[in-house]
Amino acid sequence: MSPRLACRAVILHDNRLLLVNAWPGHRSDLWCAPGGGVNSGASLPDNLRREVHEETGLTVRVGPPCLINEYHDPGSGFHQVEIFFRCRIESGILDPGWRDPENIVHTRRFVTREEMATLRFKPDSLPEVAWNRGMGYDPLELLAH
Repeated sequence: MSPRLACRAVILHDNRLLLVNAWPGHRSDLWCAPGGGVNSGASLPDNLRREVHEETGLTVRVGPPCLINEYHDPGSGFHQVEIFFRCRIESGILDPGWRDPENIVHTRRFVTREEMATLRFKPDSLPEVAWNRGMGYDPLELLAH
């Protein structure tokens, strides 16, 4: 099975990081940055703008990459490579009535760095990358639901 390519947005607003819960059917308490799989024929920033809007209703400006992360599920063989980009909100607000067209993201929220310590999230380095500058790389992490 070939690795799946995805892109994700690191969005800090008022010193809080935007996270989404993207497990269909509310089956997990695991949080992640908004984003998703890349469609062929569109740039990574174009894919990311589309994904962020679908999942949150926000329009973002995509900045530089800040993290590369890999996930692997040995049981299924699933392997995903994610490229995270620093993004800024251009327009929109988080509306509790917003619905992801794919009905995968069911909850979205901004969290402080302190609140992240009480949540399950992936990748492990997300807080460090979000609140610091520079580029990060997480080697192969095991995917846990």
